[in-house]
Amino acid sequence: MAVVADPSTPTFVVIGAGLAGAKAAEALRAEGFDGRLVLLGSEPHRPYERPPLSKGYLLGRSDRSAVFVHPAEWYEEHRVELRLDVAAVGIDRGDHEVTTGHGDRLRYDKLLLATGASPRRLAVPGSDLGGVRCLRSLDDCDDLRAELGDAAEVVVVGAGWIGLETAAAARALGAEVTVLEQAELPLLRVLGSRMAEVFADLHREHGVTLRCGVAVSAIEPAAADPMRVGAVRLTDGTVIDADTVVVGIGVSPNDGLARSCGLNCDNGILVDRHLVTSDDDILAAGDVANAYHPLLRRQLRVEHWATALHQPVVAAKTMLGAAATYDRLPYFFSDQYELGMEYTGHVDPGDGDVQVVVRGDLPAREFIAFWVRDGRVLAAMNVNVWEAGDPIRELIRSGERVDTLRLGDPDIPLEHATAVP
Repeated sequence: MAVVADPSTPTFVVIGAGLAGAKAAEALRAEGFDGRLVLLGSEPHRPYERPPLSKGYLLGRSDRSAVFVHPAEWYEEHRVELRLDVAAVGIDRGDHEVTTGHGDRLRYDKLLLATGASPRRLAVPGSDLGGVRCLRSLDDCDDLRAELGDAAEVVVVGAGWIGLETAAAARALGAEVTVLEQAELPLLRVLGSRMAEVFADLHREHGVTLRCGVAVSAIEPAAADPMRVGAVRLTDGTVIDADTVVVGIGVSPNDGLARSCGLNCDNGILVDRHLVTSDDDILAAGDVANAYHPLLRRQLRVEHWATALHQPVVAAKTMLGAAATYDRLPYFFSDQYELGMEYTGHVDPGDGDVQVVVRGDLPAREFIAFWVRDGRVLAAMNVNVWEAGDPIRELIRSGERVDTLRLGDPDIPLEHATAVP
């Protein structure tokens, strides 16, 4: 069924009604786009932000209404055709049309793909039992909140950011928590062993049973209810009782729609510094976009809130013909118990030539950690130290060599760390 629309009216379509899609619609209107603007979302909820799902909203400290990007009336007021519970199932690049699961065909002049990512599933027997949860959507969070309210024993599979934040929330709600991780330490791939120990110690101090270097072989049903989880079995034969299992083993980019229409994809949709795909009339932003970063000089796909917040502004300007470039440094944050942190930049801590310089009080968890290679700061993590973001970004962006002794001295301003004594 074709949707009747004035073909002379410029039409922009955004697929994906998450934070990135909503911010793209907002930016297009702010930048002066006056044409038809359609925002397609496969979920039944209007666009919302994901960080509260593993933080304040999961803990019951913030109201449900606080998770939404805009008030419900915003979309009508800004003439955004918000279509919820509608999946895009095809893109005809030749005819510039999007086909929806309802059979509609939407003509577009420019198309933005903000299709996000989906959680990886645990491929073991019993992973479909009741009480086995992931935490990605608002519905996931609502379901998990109900589980945590009754659960005595929670097992979290995966000690990444989502897994650890969920573990912290579950402990705050009074559950007994076991975290299972295949690597030797939580967050090892992201932070390296020295900083990973900070988070391992943090969770142990709060009563979490942290088991590293283990793998799950099966999720077993409860004796009283064979449709619900009762335990988790490890490959070494250990059995851990569980009322609820939360699986947090990463996400995969939702690039199937892009692949099906022939766009170049590799760990997401490949885009240039302007967020344009291999088709000049199609762009991508957010978790699904593997974008070329001009400062880091590499393709980079960043699965964090800040990217979904800021990339759409560049995408909107590009769609309107401006010479916009996305060159913000990667950034993410986390709150766990009394620890708050921000991470800026990008580095593989496993590289043998990367040095970690700590500034501040590491045992008290009030410090900044810098990852340095060849005298240049590549990334930094400030833990319970605030108002350091601007000088950290400047150090990274400048590419200037630092004196590591001065960098690690909290009595020397960061802007003077580049001076060689």
